[in-house]
Amino acid sequence: MRKLNCKAAGKLGLMAFVCLYSISCSKKLEDTIPTQVSNDASKKTTASVSSTVVIRPTYNSTAILRNPLNGWVMYGNRTATDTYWDSEYYVPELGKNVKAIDYASACYIRTSWRSLNPSPGVYTWRDLNSQMGKLINGAKTRGLPIAFRIVVDGRDQGENTPQFVFDAGADYWLSNPAVPAQKTPFPQDPVFRQYYTTFIEELAEDFNDPAITSFIDAYGLGKWGEAHNVVYADPGTLTSAQTETAKEEVLDWIMGLYTRTFTKVPLVINYHRLIGHPTSWGAVNPNSDRLLVKAINKGYSLRHDAFGMTDYYQSWEKTFAAAWNYKRPIIMEGGWIVSSHRYWNDSGAQYRQGHPEDVRLGEFNRSAEAHVNMMDFRAGSETASWFGTSFPLVQRFITEGGYRLYPDEVSLPNLITTGATASLSHRWRNMGWGYCPNNIPQWNYKYRVAFAIVDASGAVKKLFIDNNSDPSKWLKDNPVTYNFTTTAVDLPAGAYTWAVAIIDKTNANKPGISLAVSGDLINGWLTLGSLQISAGTAPIGQNIKLRGYNNQFVSGENGEEPMWCNRPYASTWETFTVVDAGGGKIALKSMNKYVSSENGATSGITCNRTSISDWEKFEWIVSADGKISLRGNNGKYISSENGESVMKCNRTTIGGWEKFALN
Repeated sequence: MRKLNCKAAGKLGLMAFVCLYSISCSKKLEDTIPTQVSNDASKKTTASVSSTVVIRPTYNSTAILRNPLNGWVMYGNRTATDTYWDSEYYVPELGKNVKAIDYASACYIRTSWRSLNPSPGVYTWRDLNSQMGKLINGAKTRGLPIAFRIVVDGRDQGENTPQFVFDAGADYWLSNPAVPAQKTPFPQDPVFRQYYTTFIEELAEDFNDPAITSFIDAYGLGKWGEAHNVVYADPGTLTSAQTETAKEEVLDWIMGLYTRTFTKVPLVINYHRLIGHPTSWGAVNPNSDRLLVKAINKGYSLRHDAFGMTDYYQSWEKTFAAAWNYKRPIIMEGGWIVSSHRYWNDSGAQYRQGHPEDVRLGEFNRSAEAHVNMMDFRAGSETASWFGTSFPLVQRFITEGGYRLYPDEVSLPNLITTGATASLSHRWRNMGWGYCPNNIPQWNYKYRVAFAIVDASGAVKKLFIDNNSDPSKWLKDNPVTYNFTTTAVDLPAGAYTWAVAIIDKTNANKPGISLAVSGDLINGWLTLGSLQISAGTAPIGQNIKLRGYNNQFVSGENGEEPMWCNRPYASTWETFTVVDAGGGKIALKSMNKYVSSENGATSGITCNRTSISDWEKFEWIVSADGKISLRGNNGKYISSENGESVMKCNRTTIGGWEKFALN
C-alpha cells in the first residue's frame, strides 16, 4: 500500500527497520590486521588492508634526471665541431673518463646576433651545414634542449650586431675608433629595433617550443649581454634622469618583444644591482629592484652571471634572490674562469692560487644559498675542473640541487567493480633545495599528477588527472598530501596495473617530469600495484530494496506516477525483483511491472512497463563500498535526487545520490 492509515503501525514498522539496520551494521567492514609485504622487484613497500593498499615507492638519490629547467647546463661553443658533444673528462673518483653531456639537462649558447643572422633573411640555425647549424643540431639530436643569449654589444668581442643593420642607418657608439668592428647599437634606435624584432620573431618561430628549448636569456643588452653596462648614447650625453627614463623604456620594449614571441618557453633576466645601467660597478641603483620586479611580473625568471665572485655577487643580489625563492626559479653561472682569471684575488679571500676546486666550492655554496635550479659546467677548462677536481660537488648537486620529486606514499584500491569510482590519496616530496616552477606564466600549471590504469601490454587504458596537485608547492622537508576520487572506471573486467606520473597537460597528457624513484617504469609511468576490476554480480531472481543517500527507500509507486526515493520503510511498492535481461544487463520488476529509464532525463523514471525492451535494461555496477548503481540504456546513471524530486536517469558520473544500499 502507498500509505498506512494506522499511525501506530507506522511507528512499529519504523522501529523494526531501525533495529534491523543497527544489527546489520554492527560488524566492522575491516577487521583484518594490516600486513607488510616486501616487493623487491618493484623496490617498494606495500601495506594491505582489505581492498586498499598503501604503496611507498623507494627514493632514488643519485639518478641523473633530465628535467625541464633543472640540473647541470653545458655550454655550446660557436666554433666547436660536432664532436664537441662527445668530449670526455677524466674523473679520479671514478677512475675513468665521462662525457659531460651525460650529466647535463640543457645546452646554453651565448652567441652574437650576427652569428645567427649574418645577412637579411639568412638564419644560420636553419642551415645544417653552417657552423651554428651543426652546433645547435648536435645538441638537439642528442636530446639536449637549447638555451640562448643573444649579444648585440660590440665592445671587447667585436661585431656582434650584423653590419647590414648599421648599413640600414642604425645609430651606434664606437668605443674604439681604431677598431671599426666594435660598434654598439643604441637600443632606442628605430632601425635597430626594426631588424632586431624581425630576428627575434624568426628565432621564436623555430624555438618557442619547450621540447627543444630550455629557456631564453631574454634581455641580452650590455657588455657580454649581462644586462648591465648598457650604452644608450655617447658617454656624458644623457642626464641621470634621462638615463633612468631610457633604461625603463628599453626594458619595456624588449620585454614586450620576448613575452609576445616566446610564450611557451621560460624567459630569464640577470638580477644585477645595476640592471640596465650604463655602469657595471658601484652602489645599488635605487630603481633596480623595481625594474626587476616589473620584469618578473611580466613573466621573467632569474639568472645571475657571477656566482662565486664576491665583488659582483654581493649582499644585494643574495637578498633579492632570497625574496623570490620558490616564486621564480634561479639559474646560476659561475663568474671566475679558472684558466684565465686571477680568481685568487677575489676579495672574499677564499680562493688559493692553483686551486680551482676552491672556486668550484665557492660557486656551489652560493648556489645552495640561493636555492638555484640550474648550475653550469661552462666549457673547456671549466668543465674539466668540475670533473677533474670537484666531481663530488657535481654529484652533490645532482642529489641536493634543483628539484627531485617523488611520491613517498600512495593509497589506492586493488579491487573495484567496473563503473565504480576509486578513492586515492597521494603524498609527494621534493628532496632538492630548488622547486619545480610549475607556476611560471609560460608553463601555467601544465604539470599535474595523474594516475593511469594500464593493461598487460603497458598501454594506458584510463587516465585520471588530479588538477588540485601542484608541483610548485612541493618544497624540501614539506611533503604535500592530496585526496582524490576518480571518475567512473568504466573498463572491462580483468587484471590491470595502477601507475602514476607527473604529466604535461600541453603534451597529450604524457609524463613530463622524471621522478626520483627506484621502481618499474612504463613509458614514464611509475607502476604502483595490481588492480582487479570486477564486473559485479547482480542477485538474479532475488527480491531487493534500494535505500538511497538520504536513507529512504525507492518506491515503484505501483506504476501510477514517476518513482521517488522518499519512503522511510519498505513495503510491496518498495520491493523489486532482479531479472536477467540478457547481455550482462538486468531489469527491475515491482508489482508485475518493469522499471524504465525512458524520459528519465526529464519527467522521471517509471515502473509501468509490461515487458523488457532496451529502456528497461540496466547495468548493475557495484562500487568499492558495496553499494550499487544502475546505468540505463542512455549511458546515464539513475539518481535518487536525494528524495527531493522524482528520480531521474541523467547523471554522467556516480556520486552519493547515484548509489544505493541493498536492504
